[in-house]
Amino acid sequence: MPLKTEPLEEPTINLTSMLDVVMLLIIFFMVGTKFAEEERQTGIQLPSVAENFALSGQPDDIIVNVDLEGKIKVKDEDLSLSSLRVLLDASRIAFPNQAVVIRGDGRCEYQLVMDVFSACKEAGIKHVSVAHIPKPKGN
Repeated sequence: MPLKTEPLEEPTINLTSMLDVVMLLIIFFMVGTKFAEEERQTGIQLPSVAENFALSGQPDDIIVNVDLEGKIKVKDEDLSLSSLRVLLDASRIAFPNQAVVIRGDGRCEYQLVMDVFSACKEAGIKHVSVAHIPKPKGN
């Protein structure tokens, strides 16, 4: 009785499991990465300080930018001081522990940053901090 010989199949690599892992990694990095920081404004140069201190990291912080030309911006929207006060007051009413981070350009007029501080105080905001970059040691 002759032996039946079947043609051998070409060996293949099953890529399904590897593709599943790659897709999970892609999804993980997409979720874990923050693509755009709306508080980052091009052209704003933060002042430096000698000692680091922690700023509030709450996700609901209002970021107020004061650029070199004296424009006050919140979420890429130009605001006047009076409209900033209205926004801050409404936020404080909605969230009593609302925090504000002021990002004043280190080269801008100091009075502008103080006006924003004053608007925060008038709106009743209790948690106000100032963004900065640490000053290099040895300077």
